[in-house]
Amino acid sequence: MIEAPHYSAAGASKKAVALPEALFDGTVNHDVLHRAVITFLSNQRQGTSDTKTRSEVSGGNQKPWRQKGTGRARQGSTRAPHWRHGGIAHGPHPRSYRLAIPKKMRQLAKKSALNARAREGALVLVDALEYEKPKTKDLAALLGKVGGKEKKVLVLTANDAHNVYLSGRNIPDVRVMRFADATAYEILWAQTVVVEIGALEEGSSTKPAKEKEANDA
Repeated sequence: MIEAPHYSAAGASKKAVALPEALFDGTVNHDVLHRAVITFLSNQRQGTSDTKTRSEVSGGNQKPWRQKGTGRARQGSTRAPHWRHGGIAHGPHPRSYRLAIPKKMRQLAKKSALNARAREGALVLVDALEYEKPKTKDLAALLGKVGGKEKKVLVLTANDAHNVYLSGRNIPDVRVMRFADATAYEILWAQTVVVEIGALEEGSSTKPAKEKEANDA
């Protein structure tokens, strides 16, 4: 059983909470984590770099001088790759770097990332952050009390907490997002992961949405 520190929304320390075993079984699959991170980073690439080939660069299509009689090496075009301002041979062209991994592997990677941070003691639980309006000062004070000062911090909320997002937008190295939207890469990027307790309760449910609806009916 893994426990995590628990704080109020104001940063007051509370009793440690046992993390749900459905998510936190202590297992960290490094191979799956590696693949998830490589996939995430590859999908961030724009793939828009481009170079001009000899058919695209400007320049005449004539021979620069006649074939014989000048004493120079024979040349066919000033647009050849070995000429200054000539085309680029084997240069980059627009392409897609997109990769994909199975959904279950992506979920396992996220679970492994959460376990890695929990085992290090870098995962912190807080009560619901209910800000009526954006308050950067309040969020910064909370992060300082939970051990996130001058660190990369990921704040995971249960719902679309827009005011919390706006509160953290101007704090360096702080990212705020829904727990459901977080990826393994973003969890590993953070040195401290701050999770709303409500988000953890929702995330620990392993039943598919359709099955849950059928059971609730």
